[in-house]
Parts: sequence; structure tokens; C-alpha cells
Amino acid sequence: MTPPANWRKSSYSGMTDNSSCVEIARLTGAVGVRDSKDPGAGSLALSVESFGGLVARIKRDELGH
Repeated sequence: MTPPANWRKSSYSGMTDNSSCVEIARLTGAVGVRDSKDPGAGSLALSVESFGGLVARIKRDELGH
């Protein structure tokens, strides 16, 4: 049986209901990502390497707006 994911939001994100943020959870061999405003809509599981690459691209502002 897989334990439930422990979702968390960045301390840098706003704490209001309208703040745009994602939540992440450490999964077995992966990182879960979901929309904090609609957590029931589903989630995406990325490999640890892919998640690290995504974060690096975000920090370098390579994804566009």
C-alpha cells in the first residue's frame, strides 16, 4: 500500500486563496506536482531529474510567460 502524498507549498508563495502556486510532494522515485487552487483536478509525476531540470529552467526564466 502506497502512503498518501505529503503535499507542500513553497514558503515564497502567497498564502491567499487567489495565489498562483503549485504544490509538490516527494513520491517514491518521483516528484508530484499539482495546482494548489484545484488539488482535486489531478497531479503530474516527474522524475527527480526532470523536476530538477524544470526548476533550473524556471530560475533561468527560459519558459516564457
